[in-house]
Amino acid sequence: MLIRLFFIFILSQNLISQVPFVKGTVFSKGQPLEGASVIVTGSNKGTITDASGIFNLDISGIKNPRIIISYLGYKSFIKKLNLKKLNLGNIILKLDDQLDEVVISGTLKPVSRLDSPVPVEVYSQTFFKSNPTPSVFEALEIVNGVRPQLNCNVCSTGDIHINGQEGSYTMILIDGLPIVSGLSTVYGLSGIPQALIDRVEIVKGPASTLYGSEAIGGVINLITKVPENTSKISFDSFVSGWGESNTDLGYRYNISDNSTGLLGINYYNFSNPIDNNEDGFTDLTLQDRISIFNKFRIGKKLSFASRYVYEDRWGGQTNWSKKNRGGNEVYGESIYTSRFELFGNYKFNSELSFQFSFNDHSQNSVYGSTIFNANQAITFGQFIWNKSLKQNDFLLGLAYRHTRYKDDTTAFFNENIHLPGIFIQDEFKINEQNTLLLGLRYDYNSIHGSILTPRLNYKLSNLERSSTLRFSLGSGYRVAQVFTEDHAALTGARDIVFLDDLDPERSWNANINYVKKIYLKQGHILDFDASIFRTNFSNKIVPDYDFNPNQIIYDNLNGKSITQGASLNLNILFLNNLRINLGATYIDSFIKKDGLSVIPYLTERFQGVWKIQKNIYSSNLIIDVTGSVIGPMKLPLLGELDPRDSFSPTFNIINIQLTKIWKNSYEFYGGIKNLLDFTPAKNSIARSFDPFDKNVLFNQNGQAVSTESNPYALTFDPTYVFASNQGIRLFLGFRWKLD
Repeated sequence: MLIRLFFIFILSQNLISQVPFVKGTVFSKGQPLEGASVIVTGSNKGTITDASGIFNLDISGIKNPRIIISYLGYKSFIKKLNLKKLNLGNIILKLDDQLDEVVISGTLKPVSRLDSPVPVEVYSQTFFKSNPTPSVFEALEIVNGVRPQLNCNVCSTGDIHINGQEGSYTMILIDGLPIVSGLSTVYGLSGIPQALIDRVEIVKGPASTLYGSEAIGGVINLITKVPENTSKISFDSFVSGWGESNTDLGYRYNISDNSTGLLGINYYNFSNPIDNNEDGFTDLTLQDRISIFNKFRIGKKLSFASRYVYEDRWGGQTNWSKKNRGGNEVYGESIYTSRFELFGNYKFNSELSFQFSFNDHSQNSVYGSTIFNANQAITFGQFIWNKSLKQNDFLLGLAYRHTRYKDDTTAFFNENIHLPGIFIQDEFKINEQNTLLLGLRYDYNSIHGSILTPRLNYKLSNLERSSTLRFSLGSGYRVAQVFTEDHAALTGARDIVFLDDLDPERSWNANINYVKKIYLKQGHILDFDASIFRTNFSNKIVPDYDFNPNQIIYDNLNGKSITQGASLNLNILFLNNLRINLGATYIDSFIKKDGLSVIPYLTERFQGVWKIQKNIYSSNLIIDVTGSVIGPMKLPLLGELDPRDSFSPTFNIINIQLTKIWKNSYEFYGGIKNLLDFTPAKNSIARSFDPFDKNVLFNQNGQAVSTESNPYALTFDPTYVFASNQGIRLFLGFRWKLD
């Protein structure tokens, strides 16, 4: 009997030993991870790790088993199992960089994106590679809630709208410093070498408490690469079927044992006049531009950079040449831009730093026969002191900004503006889940006097930090410079009228943001980001195109202006190396005056963006499909007889790209832009055949009169613009790097 029991015991142990179990221990940073999820794909089998990080999972009956180990805040571990080797030993999970990336734009100090009480969107250089463009301006067209807006059919000037607000409310920063502003908002966004940009941080809503005037609608912060973290040499160049060519060159060099430099050169050229819509004008502005960027890091305390940009651009009638510049025979808009920037940061210690910048922007331009020469120089400096005391993190800043501006318009502006300011911020960490941030800024504008801008931000996270709710309330202000910011004031035949001195615009903004990150059992990762926003403006400056079709009338609004809406971002990362990014923004913008509610010009009702990326690692191929859809926008007409549509149509822009990688150093890429070949109506430029209104009859009030040759009483006007005239085109490019 005992012998029989012994044999039964031996047989059962042998059978148990034949049941396949996969086992291992999950670690991170030398510590075991308790509660990590272990799933067998394609089955309902799974388990979690114990307090020692150990798991033991039965995989019997499963052919070609593959397991996924996931833990919140870490990248998933995926492995196809070998039935002869089921003891996986120690498994190290790596932190999810996207979940815990460091941002600075929301609070002026480095902080984990998860911990930031201010919602900050981050887009890496890799994100923008899916749709290569010759300028940062165009690259942002695939970011939800951010829309590059063309403002002129002739010279292709533009600005960047955030959540439906005009581009003059968007502050552009480079490495956290106000480099692109005022005069440079028109042409200063070109020529920033994209190969040297590490990431782009976007804050939607007023940031005037930290950055002062011009940050009334949001901030776009271009963070350049740290020299020591870049490739020794990088090269990126592409050409398009239209004849465009763009080249970015980067070179890292050593100055000394503890000092490094980074040189970047960008060159863009387009010199092929194209008139596919047959209106007699160039469809795309011709440009010849060079930008030289140099960044230095000396020791651990000092980093600074300089940039020089020169650009020669023109657009107009296709038979225009340099000899016609400024004349009234052949219409052309010719702009010479020369720009120098210097900016940097010096750290005295871990608590005190000094930021500084200087930029000089000169513009020599003609718009038909209108001459506009202007120069703007901005000097900026601020001390930042950061001190942590128990649950409080204090930030104190002393800032000074001097703006010298002059032009030769009929109004002949010549301004010297001194803007000293002080701001204080306290980030109070109530507990692990609750954070409150309070901030207040005081500025004294030498022309407009004292200005206060407060802010309040509150963040609530769950224990696992998988979901975060943020509430933001803040005030913003902006001092307008019409001739530097509104291109319509210079181009075309409309006269400019100021009813009064323009006071600074003010705004109050409220924003609720909810972020959720979900790790699905199948190993897929889902990011969900939703926001509701509302901005109330006072003293808003609204150009009036309607009262007199031959004038643009500027005045502070005696009423109220409201922009409100909601946005949603959805990012899905599948196990088969497929990534889908979807975004949609709904905008309700209106102006109330004298009991009437009107829609502002060039504000879309909705916007959608999407990006699909598929990595085929076995072939080293990447397929990218990007797209955007823009809803109708109100457009400026030239009176009741104007036959053009008062609203733009809903339109889609779709791009596709294929990238082939060799040895992680060489990349060949190419594709098609504007796959649907969308272009605006051919009559976008009114009376393009008579740009100097030589055959227009005006009455005694200066208004165009309907005649047999001009039945719609139109004048020359290129401000009826909402999208580029560039149609479908091929592009081919090559990238190379030497580490």
